[in-house]
Amino acid sequence: MSEPPTTDQDVSRPLTRHVPPADGLRRVAAAVLGDLRAVDGALYAAVAATPTPTLDRALRRLSHTADHSKISFAVAGVLALSGARPRRAALAGVGAVAVASASANLLGKRLVRRARPTREAARVTVDRHVPMPTSASFPSGHTASAVAFATAVGTVLPAASVPLGALACAVGYSRVHTGVHYPGDVAAGAILGIASAATALAVGAARLPASYAPHRMRLLRRP
Repeated sequence: MSEPPTTDQDVSRPLTRHVPPADGLRRVAAAVLGDLRAVDGALYAAVAATPTPTLDRALRRLSHTADHSKISFAVAGVLALSGARPRRAALAGVGAVAVASASANLLGKRLVRRARPTREAARVTVDRHVPMPTSASFPSGHTASAVAFATAVGTVLPAASVPLGALACAVGYSRVHTGVHYPGDVAAGAILGIASAATALAVGAARLPASYAPHRMRLLRRP
């Protein structure tokens, strides 16, 4: 009985299945995202495990006070009563908060739908607790609005950039400290806040060029 003939096609058949480039990129992206999530979770756990009794109450109050951008609106109110340039800065800041809030809550959270951290599993001390929001975790809306306000106001009124920037950083960290956000949520919120401020300033410059760039108007009037 004769053996079945072999062909060149059978001999040259590859030992491993060819993976399309698109599938390979997806696998690499999934692996990178998995590693980033692991780092994000580790940072969250490290903050939760670090005892800071002196800071707990202050950061809890700061996080709660920053709800609905109450701090930013209070600062905007003070600026609005302080002269023409601070008034422009307040207007830019409020516009940036509006863009950031809409982008975070209407787009970011609905697209990503990341679950909130589990404070009980991470053993976040009760002294840090603020009400856990029911919305998605990514990105941090508090951080986006605080950074947007600080960036927009600081651009129009540079003297306010450092204190408002420090305040925005504190608000962002307070969301991790109180256990309601992962650090990655806060980082994404900060990036979104900067982009929102740039958008609000660009729209303001296009709509009200005389208010946002008075030096340009003076230069145009020169003979």
